[in-house]
Amino acid sequence: MASDSTAGGAPDDMPVASSDSTGPEPTLETPQRVIEGLQSENAELQDKHLRAVAESQNIRRRAQQDIEKERKFGIERFARDVLSVADNLGRALSALPADLAALDPALRNVITGVQATERELLSVMERYGVSRIEAKGKPFNAEFHQAMMEIEDSSVPAGTVVQELIPGYLLAGRLLRAAMVGISKGGPQRAPEASNDA
Repeated sequence: MASDSTAGGAPDDMPVASSDSTGPEPTLETPQRVIEGLQSENAELQDKHLRAVAESQNIRRRAQQDIEKERKFGIERFARDVLSVADNLGRALSALPADLAALDPALRNVITGVQATERELLSVMERYGVSRIEAKGKPFNAEFHQAMMEIEDSSVPAGTVVQELIPGYLLAGRLLRAAMVGISKGGPQRAPEASNDA
């Protein structure tokens, strides 16, 4: 038998598949589709970038607010503890006799020192944002005052603070401790506050 150039026994009229053709030819994207895809991807990346920048700014702003709040109110616990020292100095001074001139000169010097210590303590507290609430003679305000008792007094309008038992304090405008007060009763009703609406 003679050898055939078509070694598989395929008839001569049958086409032989070439090895470089693997199937249908891939479709090439049109330049317009490529541009649209890139524009879409660009818009998505730009949106992600803007969101990341906004989030970064928000984090920075919150951190700045936290730092500011800590700077203003970080001494709150310490300030509360120092109030008891101020209270004790105030009690000591309020227990003094009315006529200091009759006292021994050495004792008067001690009293002068205690008075100076109280003034210095209040000055330092003020420097760090701790201020005393002025209560006596003012209308009762539940935000800053705690009523401990009512005192019969017809000479002042009802609801006026006539006695301050324990002073109140603010820390940077925020209540640190309410003033414990005695308020008047039996006097005339307080006139309503005039509204500042213009």
